[in-house]
Amino acid sequence: MIPIGLNLASIGVSSAWWLDAARRAEQAGFAGVWCWDHFISRGRDKARPVLECWTTLTAAAAGTRSIRVGSFVTNVNNRHPAVLARMLATLADQAPGRVELGLGVGGYEAEMAAYGVDFPGPADRVERLEEAVRVMRLLWAGGPADFQGRHYRLSEAWAHPVPVPAPRIIVGGEKSAGARLAARVGDGWTTNAADYDRLLPLHLEELERHGRRREDVAHLLAVELQRGAAINLTDLAAEWQAHGADELIVSWVRPDDLPALLQAANEAALGR
Repeated sequence: MIPIGLNLASIGVSSAWWLDAARRAEQAGFAGVWCWDHFISRGRDKARPVLECWTTLTAAAAGTRSIRVGSFVTNVNNRHPAVLARMLATLADQAPGRVELGLGVGGYEAEMAAYGVDFPGPADRVERLEEAVRVMRLLWAGGPADFQGRHYRLSEAWAHPVPVPAPRIIVGGEKSAGARLAARVGDGWTTNAADYDRLLPLHLEELERHGRRREDVAHLLAVELQRGAAINLTDLAAEWQAHGADELIVSWVRPDDLPALLQAANEAALGR
């Protein structure tokens, strides 16, 4: 069976629930837990709690032993890539082989405006992400690194500890530009399962254009389950593996959703 992870809700929940859910997901055999990267609730109630992505994932890594932890997905505009690279290298040193970086161009402009974060047009954000990937990979090699881009610069930048292995960079791409971007620079590509068949030809075309192979880029499909419906993880994994998925991520798992998923994992004997 292909690996299955859970994108645990980070809005309207407590840190205690999130960390307990991560531990229970590990015990049930899920491959990873993933966290949104937002600062403000997207609903009308702006006072709802919103957990910060990377501090939450760091605590989850410390409280577990084997499950992978990753962002789903980090907005490239939220943190300078050199700072993000150092954060992840440190976390990878604490939890070797368990850290994943989902990375996207961002799409919630109101949040950026509220926090005073620059939010350029789509083409500039794509360019920023491509540069950010180069910056992070240079730093994950230890340095000294030099880079002169339009948006980011490094000058004799050292970066230790070196993460071994380096986190996978999984590019979020729900539109044609994102599918092509993941083909150019990603170790992985994540998109909604419902959009996968439509975007896959564009992704494969871009891979070929840049001399890359399909097996160079892992495909992680986000599936949204119908609330209250019966869950058969074995059938779900087989269905999407037949489409070409390498891994699945169950999207936006709320507290009420978790018990049924844990039960389904036991029935499917995940991880055993």
